Amino acid sequence: MRHTITILVENQFGVLARVSGLFSARGYNIDSLCVAETLDPAVSRMTVVVRGDDRVLEQIMKQLNKLVETIEVKDLTQEDHVERELVMVKVAADNKIRSEIVEIATIFRAKVIDIGKEAMTVEVTGSEGKIEAFVDMMRPFGIQELVRTGKIAIARSPK
Repeated sequence: MRHTITILVENQFGVLARVSGLFSARGYNIDSLCVAETLDPAVSRMTVVVRGDDRVLEQIMKQLNKLVETIEVKDLTQEDHVERELVMVKVAADNKIRSEIVEIATIFRAKVIDIGKEAMTVEVTGSEGKIEAFVDMMRPFGIQELVRTGKIAIARSPK
């Protein structure tokens, strides 16, 4: 099972290396990892997607909580939360097919962020499924380059 874990950590040199080292030292593969400062520049939020059963997850959570720089660890998998990914796709696009790509982008609420003579770059955010569907729609045009963020997530506010 895939788990989405958020970790609040002190924003210090080497923390990312310690967290990722914790996973690799125990043989756990990270599917996705995103890190950025929070509103407080002294604190960073990591969003980590990892596969494993409940025993693996429990072990990961315990190990993360042992790190000195860890402030809070949460498994959002079973909580009500919102998650998004971002992808930028550079696709071959001459004058003849640009309008078709723009139509598809519009359906996916994507943005064209760069246009050249022979290619265009489109950005889209959404769920993993939406991202996969968009990439599949772009494949026939000839994807030249693709950059993807991985998942970010936040717990929903109580109703």
